[in-house]
Order: sequence, then C-alpha cells, then structure tokens
Amino acid sequence: MITKTAYKKDYSFEFFPPRSPEAEQQLIRTSQDLAGLHPLFFSVTFGAGGTTRAKTRETVIELKNRTGIEAAPHISCIGSTRSSVQRIIQDYRDQGIRRIVALRGDMPSGMMEIGQFRYANELVEFIRAETGDYFHIHVAAYPEMHPQAPNIEADLKNFKRKVEAGADDAITQYFYNSEAYFRFVDACLKAGLDIPIIPGVMPIGNFFQLSRFSEACGADIPRWMRKRFEYYADNRDSVQALGIDIVTTLCQNLLDNGAPGIHFYTMNRSDLVRKIWDRLDIE
Repeated sequence: MITKTAYKKDYSFEFFPPRSPEAEQQLIRTSQDLAGLHPLFFSVTFGAGGTTRAKTRETVIELKNRTGIEAAPHISCIGSTRSSVQRIIQDYRDQGIRRIVALRGDMPSGMMEIGQFRYANELVEFIRAETGDYFHIHVAAYPEMHPQAPNIEADLKNFKRKVEAGADDAITQYFYNSEAYFRFVDACLKAGLDIPIIPGVMPIGNFFQLSRFSEACGADIPRWMRKRFEYYADNRDSVQALGIDIVTTLCQNLLDNGAPGIHFYTMNRSDLVRKIWDRLDIE
C-alpha cells in the first residue's frame, strides 16, 4: 500500500506520429475514440534525437484542435542546443500547448556531439528558467531501473535531480510487475520525493513483438507471464484474451493501491485499451 499524498486519479494516452496517410486516418479514429473517455491529456512521441520533431509538433496541434484534449509533446535534449530548445518551447507556447514530456532521449545514429544538454534534469531546469510555471512538465521514471543506470541507487539519484529541477510528475516505463512500481514509489518517498508517479501500461497485442522490444528497453517480463504466452503461441485470440486479463489485473491492482491514474501506451490503437478500460473499476 502506498502511503503518500492522495492525488486525484487521472488517465492519459500516448501516441506516435503517423508515417503514412493510412496511419494518419488510424490515429484520427483512435484519438476520437479515446477522447470519449475524457483523458487528462494525450502525449506524442518522437524519433531518436528528435528525428520526427516536426511531425510530433503537427500531431500534437492536430490532436488538441480536433479533440479538445490537452496534448503533450515529447522533447528530447540529446543533440539539442539551448537556442533550439528555446525556439521549440516558444513555438509550443504560441500554439497554446501547456504540457511537455521532458526526456534525455537517445543519440541519433551518426551524431558525434551530445549537444548542450547531457541529462533530462538540465532540460527541465532550462524550461523552468525560460518559462516559469507555464508548462506542466512530465518526466520519465523507471521502476525496474533505467537500462543504462549502473545501479538502483544511482538511478534514484538521477530521478531526484529531475524532480528537484522542477518536474510536476513522472510517467513510468511500462512494466508487468506491480511490486516493482510500489517499491520504486516507496524509495522515492523515503528520498523526500512526493510527486505523482503515474504508471505507464502497455496493452499486449503481439507478445513476441513485445518481448523483443522489452529486451531493448529494459522492461522485465516475468517468467510466469512468458510461459503462459508461450503456451498459447499459435492461438492469436487466446494470446489477446490473456493479455487483456493480465493488463486489466495489473491496472486494477495499481489503482486499488494508490496509483494516481494510468498512462496507456496505445501504439495508436484503441481496441485493446478500450477492452481493458471497460473492465476496470474507474469512477
């Protein structure tokens, strides 16, 4: 059980910029469907080093204007200069965007210079210095430890720097072990960090695709879960049903034990999210 400030439960959905006319239409349908659930905001990702930044901007503005839901662009600091970030955040201010997901990001292929920002806390600090409290700033958290962190203690110190730089809340990497989330929140409380830590949840459509992706990003898949999916390997309907059961149980456990909402990684699809949502006890 989490013993911390009882934050209001809010819900949000993450998309990535579409790369074709067909994908654009898919995102329009998905966002309109999920807007009916009245989320607090949508977030929009970008490619390594901000390689889809222009498309991210376009998608954020279109989502906000089309649905009336707040939209939050991801901003990466790796490979960026202070002047470039200054232009980006001023542009978002001009467009009426009030939320930002501030991230370190990955070094683009072929880029040798890291830029003027090394870590996400430096980006958060810069945005605060430039814009005061205008933006609600979300940062990333890693309940199972960032894959590049040397140890859990160092990872927590890195997270603390982001909070102290001015982050309003954190959205976690997806996970399937709720105890990892609760342990992380407890460790944050002991470190004096009492901000909303919103669990990120990834619905499971294709388990083996998810498994490969998880190896790259450091998200752990429990052995019991892997074995159950392997049992249904050749039955697509059973895999999807099992995935819905597992993620629904995970979400309800998180909500029942104090999590301040859920951030769904949608992969630009609403079907699985909807099925999970309809089974949750959400007020």
